[in-house]
Amino acid sequence: MIQGKVIAITRSKDDSEEFVRLITSEKAHAMSLPTIELVSKGDTMVDEFLDAMREDDPDFSVFMSSKAVKLLFDTAKKISKYEKLQLAVANTMVIAVGPKTKAALESEGIRVAHVPERFSSVGVGEVFTRLNAEDKKVIVPRSGASTPFLAQLLEKIGLKVKEVYLYDVKSHSDLAQWIDFKKLFSENKVDGVVFTSASSVRAFFEIMLVDTDKKTLKANLEKTTVVAIGPFTADELKKFEINPVTADVHTVLGAVETIKNCLC
Repeated sequence: MIQGKVIAITRSKDDSEEFVRLITSEKAHAMSLPTIELVSKGDTMVDEFLDAMREDDPDFSVFMSSKAVKLLFDTAKKISKYEKLQLAVANTMVIAVGPKTKAALESEGIRVAHVPERFSSVGVGEVFTRLNAEDKKVIVPRSGASTPFLAQLLEKIGLKVKEVYLYDVKSHSDLAQWIDFKKLFSENKVDGVVFTSASSVRAFFEIMLVDTDKKTLKANLEKTTVVAIGPFTADELKKFEINPVTADVHTVLGAVETIKNCLC
C-alpha cells in the first residue's frame, strides 16, 4: 500500500493527469513538477519540415511525442499551411511512439499505421524490423535535446533517416508549483520521485540547485525512492550520481507500478 505517501513526477499538471489519477486512486498524494518548457523554432519549423518532406520524399514519418505533433500542427494552422502539412504527413506511413502521440495525430486527421508494443525508441526499431523496411526513407520531427540513439538504431536497421528539429527545451520558468515540493523534500517527506525524460532530469537539478547545494540534494534523493521511466532517463540520473530503479514498462503506468512495488 502506498496510502498516505507523497510521490512527485517531473511533468506539468496538464501532462501528468494519468499519473495523478493513478496515485490518488491509491489514496496517496501526487505532486506535479513542471521541469521543462519548449522553445519553439517558430514559424520556420513548418517550412523546414515541408521542405524536408519534399526533398527527401520519405516513406515513413515517426512522431516521438504528442508535444511535437501539437507544436507542428498548431504552427501550421497559424501560418495557413495546415492542409499542406496534413497532406504531406498523410502521404507517408505514420508511426507514433505511443497511444498519447497516436491520439494527438488522429486529432489532426492523420491515420497512424503502427504503434510499437514498447513505447520507446527501441519499440520503434522493433516495428521497422518487422516491416523489413531496409533502404526505405524515414523523417523524424524532434526536439533539439534528443539523443542520437533513434537515428543510429534506424540507420543500423538499414533506413535512411532525416531528423528535423522543431524545438529545444529549457528549465521551466514558473516555479510556483515547486514551493510545496521543495519544503517537503528538504524535510525528507517526499517518498518517491518519478523522472520521465533525460531533459527533465537536467532541469530538475538545475531548478533544485538554485537554493540547495549538490551534496544536500544528493543526500535527500538517496532518502527517497527514485524511479526512471526508461533507460535513457536512468543514464542521465547516473550522471548526477543517483542510481534509480528503472521501470520495466516505459510508461507512466509502468513507472507507477514500479514505485508501488518499491514502497509497499
